[in-house]
This record gives sequence, structure tokens and C-alpha cells, in this order.
Amino acid sequence: MLTRRAPRARAAVLLVAAALPILAGCRSAPDVAAYVGDEQVTVAELDAAVRERLAEGGVAAFAEGREDDFTRRVLDTLVDSEVYAAAAERYDVRIDEDDVSRRIGQLLGTDDPDAAYRAVAEQQGLSRADVRETVRQQLLRRELADREGEAGPLAEEALRARYEQVRPELTTLEFGYVTVPDQPTATALLAELTGAPGRYAEVAARYPGQYTLPELRSQRIQEIPPLLADQLQLTPPGSGFTLPVPEVGGVVVGFLVSSTVPTFEDTRVRLEEEAAGPVDAAGAEQVDEVREDLDVRVNPRYGVLEEGRLVVGEGGVVDLLDDAAADAPEGGAAD
Repeated sequence: MLTRRAPRARAAVLLVAAALPILAGCRSAPDVAAYVGDEQVTVAELDAAVRERLAEGGVAAFAEGREDDFTRRVLDTLVDSEVYAAAAERYDVRIDEDDVSRRIGQLLGTDDPDAAYRAVAEQQGLSRADVRETVRQQLLRRELADREGEAGPLAEEALRARYEQVRPELTTLEFGYVTVPDQPTATALLAELTGAPGRYAEVAARYPGQYTLPELRSQRIQEIPPLLADQLQLTPPGSGFTLPVPEVGGVVVGFLVSSTVPTFEDTRVRLEEEAAGPVDAAGAEQVDEVREDLDVRVNPRYGVLEEGRLVVGEGGVVDLLDDAAADAPEGGAAD
């Protein structure tokens, strides 16, 4: 959490800074983890934020054995939160909790929220609060891009046009295929399957082999071998085909149970994420301008900033701290 000063307090600080210019340059107090404009993340606040996240079991498992790196990640998160808050203030954008909850609901779809949060904690070390902040920042970037006329790829018309374009690839087929020795057997087998589709596994068990599916399978069209996919696309659900394939030593009997195409709404999140790259980049440019103006500074104890992210300094944390202490005036902090 970042220490925020009230507007009147900030004004007082500016007056003091004007009167005492020597103190204004001091940006490396040992009890401060990072400075973000007029705000700061204290070491105590950072430690508390780390403890709070480690209280979530999945996060603790992620952080085990890489505690220093995890602390840097948390500090990154705290700094980013302040940068995005400043960007929202500058551009007069408000992303409220309902906006965030609605977006998370869209992203989760029918997935179990608890399972999803647990997976994110274990795989990425993010707490529930971190997830919400990440989503808030995404929404802010997209709103900033929209105001600059850069959000065209996410417009309703653009998404629907893209849906029509990719809909064939999204189709899921439930099918099976059995390879038999000759055409008469294939014709009889197809008739049997057409009359009793529920007996597919029983029928397929009579002709086991590399080119027989023992049970029905559901796959997207692009995941099915082209020759088989072409035949299945020409086949009405509930029927099949026979296809001599000398390379497999017989005749393939294909059977299509169903063909399912997801609706536009079912696909919206995926379409948005695929189209969002340039939109997010446009919004991120505006956030980065704010970041530069804030003149973010990080205590060398936690690493150095490279392209807005904290990394371990080449000289090592201890050396950097020793250098800072050596340069500081006696009895004071390093400038």
C-alpha cells in the first residue's frame, strides 16, 4: 500500500521543499522502498504487503525458495498501482469495482472462481487483490486507447466481423472412425452406426487398431487431420461416410454425431484478447508518459528499474547499499 498525502498536506510539503531545497533532493531514505512522484512505498508497507499475500496458500507455495524475487514482484505491483492511479487521475478516468467484477466474470465464464484464483496464485504468485488490480489496469489502458481513437479492433462491429471470419475454425465435431478390411463390411458397419449411434464403442471394439477410434471424440476442426476433417464437414450430423484409404490397409468408416459452433457471446473474450494487443499498447504508452513524469525511484536494496520493471542490479544489492551509504553526508541520507 502507498502512503497518500491529502492535497493540503502536499501543499505544505511543497512549501517546505521550496524553503529547504537541500532536503527536496533526498530520495533514498533507508526506510523507503520506492518513490513514485510525491508518494512513497515504505519498507514497512512493502513488508506488510508481502505478508498479506503469503497468507494465501497458493501464493506462499509460489514464493517458497524465491523470497527476494517475490518481494521485488510485490514492490513492482505496488509501484504500478500508484502509477496507474496517477494516470487515471490525470486523464479523469474512473474504473470502479463493478467494472472490475464484471470483467472478471467475463474472463471466468463458466469456470469455478475459487479454482481459477488458486491456479493463478500457484502459477503466477498473484493474490486475489492482485488479480483485481491487474484487471483494473487493463480496463484503464483500453479506456485511454478508446479516448485516443485507438480501440477500433475492440469495437462491436470489428469483433463480430472477426467472429464470422473464424467461426468455421471454432466448430467442434463429435465423431468417430473405424477402419475395416473392405467396402461391403464398411457399408454394413455404417448402416449399423446410423441406426444405433449409442453403440459406437461396442461396434469399434470389433475392429481395434491404429486407425480406429475406440470411443467417440470431440475436437475442433483445425485439430483433425485434413482428409478426415474435409469428409466430416460434408457429412450431416447423425450420418457418416466410407472412404477407401490404401495407406491404412482398408476402408475408413467415419461417423459424425454432432457439430457445435460457439455463439458470438461465448467467443467474445477470446476475440477481445486476440485483438487487444495494439489497443493495450496504445493505452500503455499514455501510462508510461505518466510513469516518466513521476520519476519513479527504487531503493537499491530491491534492485534497479529496467523498462519499468525491477531487476537485480549488476553490482549486487549489498554493494549498491554500501555505495549509497558511503556517498551520504554524515548523519544524513544519501541524496
